[in-house]
Amino acid sequence: MRRLLRQLRNFLGSKPGHGAAGMAAGQLTDAPGAELPATEPEERPWGPLERANSGIVRLDANGRITEANDRALELLHGTLADMLGHDFWDVVPEDITDQYQVATAKALSASARHAFVANHKFEGSWIEYCFMWQAPGFVVRLRDVASMQSLLRLLEDSESYNQLIFDVNPNAMWLFERSSMRILAANQAAVKFYGIARKEFVTLRAGALFPDGEGAALLSALESGTGSRGGRINMQLCKQRKMDGQLVLVELAWGHVNWGGQQAVLVSLADVTERHLADGELRRANAVLEENLARRQSELKSAQRDLAAFTTAMTSDLNDALHVANGFATALAERYSAVLDEQARHYLSRIQASTRQLAGMVDDLRTLVQLPLRSGPLEKIDLVSLCNGVIADLRGQEPGRVVSIELPESLPLVGDASLLTTALACLLGNAWKFTAKKAEAWIKVALLPGKAPGELVLQVSDNGAGFDAAYSDKLFTAFARLHSAADFPGNGLGLAIVKRIAARHGGRVWAETTEQVGSSFFMSFPQGAVRPG
Repeated sequence: MRRLLRQLRNFLGSKPGHGAAGMAAGQLTDAPGAELPATEPEERPWGPLERANSGIVRLDANGRITEANDRALELLHGTLADMLGHDFWDVVPEDITDQYQVATAKALSASARHAFVANHKFEGSWIEYCFMWQAPGFVVRLRDVASMQSLLRLLEDSESYNQLIFDVNPNAMWLFERSSMRILAANQAAVKFYGIARKEFVTLRAGALFPDGEGAALLSALESGTGSRGGRINMQLCKQRKMDGQLVLVELAWGHVNWGGQQAVLVSLADVTERHLADGELRRANAVLEENLARRQSELKSAQRDLAAFTTAMTSDLNDALHVANGFATALAERYSAVLDEQARHYLSRIQASTRQLAGMVDDLRTLVQLPLRSGPLEKIDLVSLCNGVIADLRGQEPGRVVSIELPESLPLVGDASLLTTALACLLGNAWKFTAKKAEAWIKVALLPGKAPGELVLQVSDNGAGFDAAYSDKLFTAFARLHSAADFPGNGLGLAIVKRIAARHGGRVWAETTEQVGSSFFMSFPQGAVRPG
């Protein structure tokens, strides 16, 4: 083969543009390049070419190598000593010679320049060969174009991948040319959805798929040039017409794309007819549920009112009975104490204490049950004035006690003044009670920032008896007591009331103690929150 090609080269001769036509090969492409200035061979003075990123090889009129720069030697994987005097096609890989030599010879017989890109399979590289006539022979420029080939392959792969995604997408998709509204392509899902063969599909205009009046806004916007641009996806609910004339409700999305160099609109749709019917059923079911919920809420409010009325009547009757019992016990103690022995007087005092305790429990029960009915508006208040009122009542009940009260100048909070007064009465009352056995008792009230944005936390601390931290979860349960009634009287409802009031404000409660000495109670208040129902 190589002998035959040499004979062909000798036949072509050495005229400009033809003399070494058998030296190049391959696909006839117009690659960029500039002719090199002629130099005397003995000077080896091509200077910048030696430092160029391209490989440069000089050939004589017979196609033999006379010079090569370092980059050319690197790309051809040889040394200058091994190449000098050899035919150019003898130093390139044999498969490239077989594939491109004849084609290059033909191209150079008609032109002074020819280029092709060949794959050096062994090295896994792509080299561009550019042959340029320069008397008395040729200059061959070699360039590594692997990165360019990779980009071309990626582009081809991307286009193929996009086409594949379009074809196999489960959603019906079709494209139409923006200017003419002519349908360019439709995927298999669209063919199946509309019942229109693909060949017929691409003969239609976009308006054929819309019933009269449907999609007019979309189509007119596109025709007038006001449709969406910039990759934005538009969506709308509309109807589509199938091949058999059936109209279906679809959710249609569209956006501008470049399809094969044409400005097109990609349309994707999903059949939502069944979903629309299901939504209708769901709306009807929701309406029934809302009606039932409203009825249940009305029944619940009625039951709450009945419970409140019953509680009021019961507590009123109980208070009346307790008041009578306590009154008679007081009369007996006052009028007949002289004739009663010590044991009898003790019995009377126990009766009076029990009636007072039971009356307090009845009052607290009524407060706990009636809290929802007592709720007032949320307003900005200063807790200091409420605290001072509660503390004044406590000092009035035990004027002999000395308790240090620490209050800041202001405790601004948004809340229900009536409910907060009740909560402070419970918290400060507990602190007052559980510091009774302390020689130097103190109570501290503070307002702290909460963890949530806009949340405030009310803290009431004391140096009283404290509690066992293992049972802290029971503190806010109704009738739960962690201390003996003989040591600290009470009915176990105060902290349950505090918890209910915090919940009415959308907050929560918790308590802390240190080695069962002293305690701190906390109520959180989301400021500006809507009161829970």
